[in-house]
Amino acid sequence: MKKLLTTFLIVALLTSCESKQARKERIELEQKQNETEKAEAIRLEKVRIEQEETDRIEREAQLEKERKEKELYDMYISNSLLTGSTPYSKYYGSNSSCSDYGCSQIKVRTSNSDVLVIIKKNDKVVRHAFIQGGDGYTFSFPNGTYQAFFYYGKGWNPEKEMKGGKIKGGFITNEDFGKDEPQSLYNNVLEYELILQQNGNFSTRPSNPEEAL
Repeated sequence: MKKLLTTFLIVALLTSCESKQARKERIELEQKQNETEKAEAIRLEKVRIEQEETDRIEREAQLEKERKEKELYDMYISNSLLTGSTPYSKYYGSNSSCSDYGCSQIKVRTSNSDVLVIIKKNDKVVRHAFIQGGDGYTFSFPNGTYQAFFYYGKGWNPEKEMKGGKIKGGFITNEDFGKDEPQSLYNNVLEYELILQQNGNFSTRPSNPEEAL
């Protein structure tokens, strides 16, 4: 009986020691988990604050962009140029005339939209002119093959960057580009009457600023 009691006490002591060790390990694990959770919570809060700051900066930048766009819109929406003006003379030169034998003409009349007409020869701009809506303009040049491009819109902004900043000057709204096929002209007159259709396009083939300017 005494031997059995001694054995029981040894087993009980061993069990008690294992329980303390397990409890210690459990407490340490819980502490590590708590520290990990706190660190994660701090990280997430930092991410949230940074995201809020990023969103705030983006909102302010967007508002500033919209403010500047509205400022430019209000400044230039009613701006137009005189018919015959050459806003790109800095890049393409002014228009010269041709009145001798061996000359041809291109006459352009617009409807109710301002139009910048660009005349090219061998993909090089040789003439250009601004035409107010409802007005007309006549280009003259030596006989040859020429292609007409039409850039129309509303509100001329002389500082607007075109073609990636290579050219300055453009409409601020209702922009569109059109073109005709290259035409061979020899002592004759080619006439265009640009009519603004209900869908907003002139009766010409579509074009783009990279091709037209």
